[in-house]
Amino acid sequence: MNRTPSSAAPAREHGDAVQGPGSGSTLSNGLKQRHLSMIALGGVIGAGLFVGSREGIAAAGPSIVLAYAVSGALVMLIMRMLGEMAAANPASGSFSVHAERSIGSWAGFTVGWMFTALLCVAVAAEALGAADVMLQWFPGTEPWMWVLLFMVIFTGTNLTAVSNFGEFEFWFAALKVAAIGIFLVLGLLAIFGVLPGTHAPGTSHLTGDGGFLPKGVDGLMVGLLASVFAYGGLETVTIAAAESKDPVRGVAGAVRTAMWRIALFYVGSMAIIVTVIPWSAPSIAKSGPYVAVLDYLKIPAAGQIMNVVILIALLSAVNANLYGSSRMAYSLISRGQGPAFLGKVSGGVPRRAVLLCAAFGFFAVLLSFLWPDTLFQWLLNMVGAAVLVVWGFIATAQLRMRRTLEREAPEKLVVKMWAFPVLTWVALAGIVAVLLLMLRDENQRIQLLFTGGFGVVLAVVGLVRQQSLGKGAGLAKK
Repeated sequence: MNRTPSSAAPAREHGDAVQGPGSGSTLSNGLKQRHLSMIALGGVIGAGLFVGSREGIAAAGPSIVLAYAVSGALVMLIMRMLGEMAAANPASGSFSVHAERSIGSWAGFTVGWMFTALLCVAVAAEALGAADVMLQWFPGTEPWMWVLLFMVIFTGTNLTAVSNFGEFEFWFAALKVAAIGIFLVLGLLAIFGVLPGTHAPGTSHLTGDGGFLPKGVDGLMVGLLASVFAYGGLETVTIAAAESKDPVRGVAGAVRTAMWRIALFYVGSMAIIVTVIPWSAPSIAKSGPYVAVLDYLKIPAAGQIMNVVILIALLSAVNANLYGSSRMAYSLISRGQGPAFLGKVSGGVPRRAVLLCAAFGFFAVLLSFLWPDTLFQWLLNMVGAAVLVVWGFIATAQLRMRRTLEREAPEKLVVKMWAFPVLTWVALAGIVAVLLLMLRDENQRIQLLFTGGFGVVLAVVGLVRQQSLGKGAGLAKK
């Protein structure tokens, strides 16, 4: 283990409460088990599934089911590794803390600030998406009005007790789970010909509209890329667990149910969509896959129902991303990797960190209005592949930390990575494979280069900081 003077700092984050730097206060443990369970359950169902899946279906056809299954398997491995580390050492900084402990402070700095930037930009993107939905219902309004309203509401939510965040996410997640559950039931009834007015389609749409791979392996690869990024955000539950009364139990439960959640919500719904209707149906591109299926099944007001669900998913993402970014920023600051004055905790909430992340998110929104094709696009590109960087650090940290835990504290291995170290190496190989696929596509290549450049800058700053702290500690000893 790489033990620099700063890498010992995460010890302050161990346990149910996290000490604020010089604040005399701690993060609360106001999240209940039901909050964590529903955050973990609903966190899988995001706007990427409802909105982004149309591009994947257009590229891969019926093989989108295989694409989501393969990328889902990779995500399950990542979550299992993260769960192992989070259950052993709960911390509000999650994988940033684990990377710092097992690789070095530069690694925790790099992955922590990259993830914070990713979530802040995502706050802006999701708020803009929610505003677009509202414009469909209120066409005479301006998008900035809705963005401002949503940002004020959820900044206020995150500035108050963490239990308020938990309650919002609990009910948001419950509505999303109910919606996708109803969709799955209706789809299955239609597939078996039980639903009135429908007949069992069999495998006709899976094999009869150009085959299972209508656009060949290249189409499958594009669909795979689309599906990988739809899973982003699952990591937030391990951040939230640190503010619960029983973080070990919360993380363990969330990780252990990851497999069936991913299989049911993502792979299951994709299978239903491409089985019930042709993958090339114009209605998928026009209205989105879920609305297209509901319209085909003659469900009244299908478009409006899905707009409500999509709005809920987007608002849930704004709330969760603002929470996750503020807690990650607070964790970094509490470890001396950011301005100390932003790390003050009051009422169990790092309010200055919340305001910092909200301000950055709103700044990104302003860029989208003022310079949508230049500065805002550059910002999107900078974090376009950030989730892969995060996953890479998680896998590397787990490789190093597992050996240390087995030797020094085996009792902390409440959640264990399957077939260690083989599947950890498989996950790393999968991440590299996705990165190579991104290089083949021009748009994805631009994102990869921007994100890579951003990562290199953060790593250099982190290394310089680590070396300067090391020298300072050496001089102090003399």
